Amino acid sequence: MKLICHFSAIRYFTVFYIFITLLSCSHSNQKNKDHLVFKYNQYENVSSLDPAFARDVPNIWSTNQLFNSLVQLDDSLHIKPDIAKRWEISDDALRYTFILRNDIRFHKHKLFNTKDSTRFVTAEDFVYSFNRLIDPKLASPGNWVLKAVDSYKAINDTVFEIKLKKPFPAFLGLMSMRYCSVVPKEIVAFYGNEFRANPIGTGPFKFKLWEENIKLVLRKNELYYEKDDQGKQLPYLEAVAVTFLPDKQGEFLQFAKGNIDLLNSLDASYKDELLTPSGKLRENYKDKINISKGSYLNSEYLGFYLDTDKQEIQSALLRKAINYGFDRKKMITYLKNGIGTPATHGFIPKGIPGFNSTPGYEYDPEKARKLIETYKKQTGNNTPSIRIATDANYQSICEFIQRELEKVGLQIIVDVMPSSTIRQKKWKGELEIFRASWIADYPDAENFLSPYYSKNFTPNGPNYTHFKNETFDLLYEESFLITDTKVREKQYAKMDSIIIAHAPIVPLYYDQVVRFTQKNVKGLTNNPQNFLILKKVWKEKLK
Repeated sequence: MKLICHFSAIRYFTVFYIFITLLSCSHSNQKNKDHLVFKYNQYENVSSLDPAFARDVPNIWSTNQLFNSLVQLDDSLHIKPDIAKRWEISDDALRYTFILRNDIRFHKHKLFNTKDSTRFVTAEDFVYSFNRLIDPKLASPGNWVLKAVDSYKAINDTVFEIKLKKPFPAFLGLMSMRYCSVVPKEIVAFYGNEFRANPIGTGPFKFKLWEENIKLVLRKNELYYEKDDQGKQLPYLEAVAVTFLPDKQGEFLQFAKGNIDLLNSLDASYKDELLTPSGKLRENYKDKINISKGSYLNSEYLGFYLDTDKQEIQSALLRKAINYGFDRKKMITYLKNGIGTPATHGFIPKGIPGFNSTPGYEYDPEKARKLIETYKKQTGNNTPSIRIATDANYQSICEFIQRELEKVGLQIIVDVMPSSTIRQKKWKGELEIFRASWIADYPDAENFLSPYYSKNFTPNGPNYTHFKNETFDLLYEESFLITDTKVREKQYAKMDSIIIAHAPIVPLYYDQVVRFTQKNVKGLTNNPQNFLILKKVWKEKLK
């Protein structure tokens, strides 16, 4: 296996360096251009460069460089202008009027049939892009983004109006998603389904080359509209080169050799090589690479399927005992090398407005024992047991919880199965307890509360636990009518406290973005959605 991985790495990075050589040869009168090319590996393959299919990290990272939407998010998840330079919201929060910039052009393409092979974006382009997104024939996984929309239209070339069916405070955040990117009708019509491999957008980089599962090359968009604070046009880089080495150990090896600029993961195979248990770089790497960490809108948890007939799952006593029965801080230190925040509050994670100090479950083994003993007396069941379903990536965490809970008198069985099997069984309600992640699609805490709204029971929604609480449902529905952000966040906190009080889940930890970069990489920032933003990145030239 190691031999196969070795030759695989040679193949992938030989192809990459052929590209670099060609780039350098085309500028033979200049010195090495490596400092103008940002290189990273995507161990999960890109399936499409069409923003309508930007549902996972590989696709989102790539399309982020190629496309723009009405609005964008900064690193603190604040809504900022993008193609829309400003917007107005009606008093009833149903009508959004976007005033568009008139100087944004699509990437050059001969099909535009103009003198400069491009054209300006207009409001009609958004009408087309939105119509395409919800077209059943396209079958975009992002069509749900416009579920709250009643209608939209172009008032003129620079005014685009959207009307909602009912108020939805998180709507602007949805509009920042890559699904809502603007695309040109004439290019999409020409390529049809092959637009996935021939993308034309407005982003800081433009498409150059894609050999699926081998390499992806993007070049600087010389027509890009954004400038930095000093008035210099973005992006700084000349190119982005992506490889698709599928082995994480091979990826780490290439990063350690300096052949790629970014390592965006902390795999078990090398985490102890890089980091101490407290999450700091080991001495032999401090002078070679940089590490950056930040909040990630991802709550890791165990979910109980409450519609089961199993007595142990139905018992709030046992659900709370599980929450009290293991040390989250110890788990993060020894199994995650300090990457992550112990989830001792609610389900809403750090890094998003609405996270609060709602008291959660601290480690209290004595309280866990008492709850289990009370359960035994009430039910006559002296050997309570439960099964936790997990995939191999989280097996060590679930086995840690297993050992801890057995100390307080609860028998735990850990079932390891493929993640695809877990997804299917979770939707069907066939798992007593399942390990899961909840990653925000858009930057509003409502994202983390919708899985507990009773009208969202699976398979018709994301309520995998089948949790139902009338007070929660009422607060959830009321929150859509609250336009004051601070007031709405207090409403979210109330809902989060209800989830904790009834314990349909076991919050494990709030995840973190952790990135390792070469020392000469500058300007790369973290954001709580772990999006790769390269328009302000540059590399110092190595001596």
